[in-house]
Amino acid sequence: MTKAMIKMLLAVFILFGAIFAWKVYSSISNKYHVFSTLKDRVETVSATETTTSTWQRSLSAVGSVRTYQGVNVTTELGGMIEEIYFQSGEKVQKDQLLVQLDISTDLAKLHSLEAEANLAKITYERNKKQHKIGGVSQETLDENEAQYKSSVANVEEQKATIEKKTIKAPFAGKLGISLINVGQYINPGDPIVNLETLSPIYVDFYLPQDDISLLSVGAPISLTVDAFAEQTFRGTITTINPIVDSSSRNVQVEATFMNEEQQLLPGMFVHVSLNVGKPQQYITLPQTAISFNPYGDIVYTLTKTSQTSNEKPVWTAKELFVTTGETRGNQIAVLSGVKAGETVVTSGQVKIMNNSKVVINNSLAPSDAAKPQVEGE
Repeated sequence: MTKAMIKMLLAVFILFGAIFAWKVYSSISNKYHVFSTLKDRVETVSATETTTSTWQRSLSAVGSVRTYQGVNVTTELGGMIEEIYFQSGEKVQKDQLLVQLDISTDLAKLHSLEAEANLAKITYERNKKQHKIGGVSQETLDENEAQYKSSVANVEEQKATIEKKTIKAPFAGKLGISLINVGQYINPGDPIVNLETLSPIYVDFYLPQDDISLLSVGAPISLTVDAFAEQTFRGTITTINPIVDSSSRNVQVEATFMNEEQQLLPGMFVHVSLNVGKPQQYITLPQTAISFNPYGDIVYTLTKTSQTSNEKPVWTAKELFVTTGETRGNQIAVLSGVKAGETVVTSGQVKIMNNSKVVINNSLAPSDAAKPQVEGE
């Protein structure tokens, strides 16, 4: 290799080295410039002052309304419907007459059996007197007595048959829609009408096994239902199932509600809630104030400076790690990391970093309601 070639290669290496060094310098310079620009730039955020709120711990679940007593009224014996004594949706009392089946043939048979029983009684009483003077044997008297008792039993059996064709309400409640018509023949077991006791009424729901220690029979409970969104129904826990479901690890709980207005109906889907433990004091923030990250949850607290921007005070942001608790509506409880009275950024965190300069504009601040309402409701 000649000296000229070596010099040329060295020149090329020096040229490429100079170009690489310039690119590295330019990149570092640009990054420093961008960082300096971001650091000195004043961003707009919304913020709020941390406050202390009293929260009552509660357990929530979804449940299903179940009737206190419910049955499809039917007939034990078949027959022709002679008369219907109820209206669909009517409230009835226990033993109130609902339906009368045709009993004309049964009544005729009853009268015949009563006549036979009366004759058997006369025969038995007469032979009883004859037996005392030896006119009738003991065997004959025994046969007369058996015949008399059998006739009486036949009468009672026929009365029971007639009674079963007189269909009454087994308990007080509210009737559903009638499924029969006068003149219709119904067979044993055919449904006539649904009867439900709506006051009181049961609500069944499930809770995780970890919450069993927080439950007790007699504890107050409340529920809401979409059909009556503005109303809260109150009741008590009446039964805690002694068995935990092996597949879900949940325990079934039964609550009783008086339901005086009979607004809760069997099969309804409801939301139940019960307070447990004592009320606790928590520092609360809008959930939007928390930046959730794999390495921890953070907030930005603000410290006012002596500077201004567009006649608004400038604040310095500081990144802090926090420990969060349960949520309620748009609020979240902060267990540690911030104190009451500190100013915390609630929106705009993506534009800032530690030590960023900001001004506060709360014209579009996020909601901080424990029970937010949907617009238009």
